[in-house]
Amino acid sequence: MTEAFTKEEKAAMRAAVAAARKKFTPEQHAAEVVESYAAMSPADREMGEAIHRIVLDAAPTLEPKTWYGMPAYYLDGKVICFFQDAGKFKTRYCTFGFQEAAQIDDGSMWPTSFALTAITPAVEKQIRELVTRAVH
Repeated sequence: MTEAFTKEEKAAMRAAVAAARKKFTPEQHAAEVVESYAAMSPADREMGEAIHRIVLDAAPTLEPKTWYGMPAYYLDGKVICFFQDAGKFKTRYCTFGFQEAAQIDDGSMWPTSFALTAITPAVEKQIRELVTRAVH
């Protein structure tokens, strides 16, 4: 019989439960996000720290807070977007994704997550536009 969840998925669920129990201030949550980036591999950390800068610059009203152990950005208590490093679930690329509270709807079908291999000026522009749209 195979396990229903990988050890990485189980760890993410444990992280979500632990985060829900924490009574952190917004500053403590933001510090935890910075710490989560610091714990990533150098390549993932560089990309993640760029995402952090871009997201908070594009939408300063978003609150950084971890979500399933991943850096995420909240508005009114709801996850708008998140960054998943490649090392977290042993994937070949990092992911920048949006949750349903994000206002990125576009017709009957639209992407909600994006594979990242580099943060180029064009990618930064696209992220900035998506994040701005997500909160308005």
